[in-house]
Amino acid sequence: MAKKSVKPRLSYRKLINQHLNILKSLQYESGLFAASSKKVNTGYDKSWLRDNFYECIAFEVINDWESVERTYTALLKIFLKHEEKIDHAIAKKPEHKHEYIHARFDPETFDEFWEDWGNKQNDSIGAILFRIGELEAHHKTSILKTENEIRIVNKLVQYLQSIEYWHDRDSGMWEENEEVHASSVGACVAGLIAVSKIPSIEVPKELIDNGKKALRSLLPRESETKFVDLSLLSLIWPYNVVTKKQREQILESVEYLLLRHRGVIRYKNDHYYNKNPDGYSEEAEWTFGLSWLAIIYERLGNKRKATLLIKKLIDVDTLKGMPELYFSNSAKYNENTPLGWSESLFIVALHDINKKFMKKRWSNV
Repeated sequence: MAKKSVKPRLSYRKLINQHLNILKSLQYESGLFAASSKKVNTGYDKSWLRDNFYECIAFEVINDWESVERTYTALLKIFLKHEEKIDHAIAKKPEHKHEYIHARFDPETFDEFWEDWGNKQNDSIGAILFRIGELEAHHKTSILKTENEIRIVNKLVQYLQSIEYWHDRDSGMWEENEEVHASSVGACVAGLIAVSKIPSIEVPKELIDNGKKALRSLLPRESETKFVDLSLLSLIWPYNVVTKKQREQILESVEYLLLRHRGVIRYKNDHYYNKNPDGYSEEAEWTFGLSWLAIIYERLGNKRKATLLIKKLIDVDTLKGMPELYFSNSAKYNENTPLGWSESLFIVALHDINKKFMKKRWSNV
């Protein structure tokens, strides 16, 4: 693996422009984003529901609502294409993985990929509902323009009810072991609360209450086997479904146990892209963890801490874009570079810390 390219420091505005162009290069004509480069051979040329949710946030902060609409129109088309499958899951709670809504699709045909992998990812449905509800409420753009789109969003709510998301064992954000994940339950709670404010969407109150109760019993743990996990940051931002005390517990645990020099490890003993012979002793460092923490601290008013994290991000940036991860204690990064999710959160972090300089329309991008 090649070492990180050295490049001169750029102004925040130039950095945002540069990374917006990289992020846009990952978008297909359909409006969906690849997880990484369209030429990568790791499978990251495909589209994940969750990744598209996070990749789109960069365009929201710069007020590029046309790009946001394109992506969410495409996401709704995916659900409409697979409406019969959703109907089956609503009529009878799924018993097998393939009966769940898949989390990964062909970005041009919207077909599912049928490999046997951790495709039970309830948080991805919660994420899409959350953003649709937020966008409709803020009147920045209209996502639900047709009766078909309204119908399918109502069916997504019914789907979460059928699978009993509040105690359903899913593969979570990292597509791994099936457990009840706080990050998945929280995403669904946030999504249901958001779309419940849309007059045409029906959300039973007990559906939200069940999730809130489950979340209280899970936190501050992520799951039965994981005390702390990078995915818990999503409950603070963007979902905002934790109390002040829970937020402080999550931040303290993530920073004390998971924060590293070039990123944040996902959880202790993570074997994904672990470079060591035993596969466990040193976990890979995920760059978007630094952005995630910077965004949270800026929004909490701690600009000093946010600025320090952004300086770390600038140091780990490359000419290709923001990597998915660095190997532990190493300047080497993996081939999923750029990672769309990392690009987007880096843009948001840079934008948030420099709002007073970022008021002009990004017409030159």
